Amino acid sequence: MRVGITGHRGLSAPAEAAVRAALRAELGRLAADGGGEGLVAVSCLADGPDAWLAESVLAGGGRLEAVIPATDYRQALPETYLDTLDRLLGRATAVHRTGLATAGSSAYMAAGELLVGLVDVLIAVWDGRPARGLGGTGDVVACARRHGVPVRVVWPPGVRRGVTPG
Repeated sequence: MRVGITGHRGLSAPAEAAVRAALRAELGRLAADGGGEGLVAVSCLADGPDAWLAESVLAGGGRLEAVIPATDYRQALPETYLDTLDRLLGRATAVHRTGLATAGSSAYMAAGELLVGLVDVLIAVWDGRPARGLGGTGDVVACARRHGVPVRVVWPPGVRRGVTPG
């Protein structure tokens, strides 16, 4: 089963712990639903839920495929996260690219559309509110729904968005 991820970035440490636990539980349900097939995470590998899902799937013996929004995507991510990005990219069995040069809203939306086209189900770490900018979590959820891709929302009680758009 191919599982995509979209989600809000910039969550607090307590929210991160709750979301990571909820993601592991959701992955357990998906693995059981998949009849024993291995899970394949499809992720843009942004800091936050994208990376957390990728790490969980890899830890469970699954595979990882990366979707890269733009050639300069690495420069758009926090410097403190780049070692994690490089480690995850090194474990990816496939890398899909949008072909765009510059990271930004249009590239993130293109990456979300590409990701939706590659997956059987989309996990959304989403508070249900509209995206703060083109290509945000709400937009990727809407894209999945338009294309008939099932969406599983993971949003533990009490979790609130941080200050970083996602």
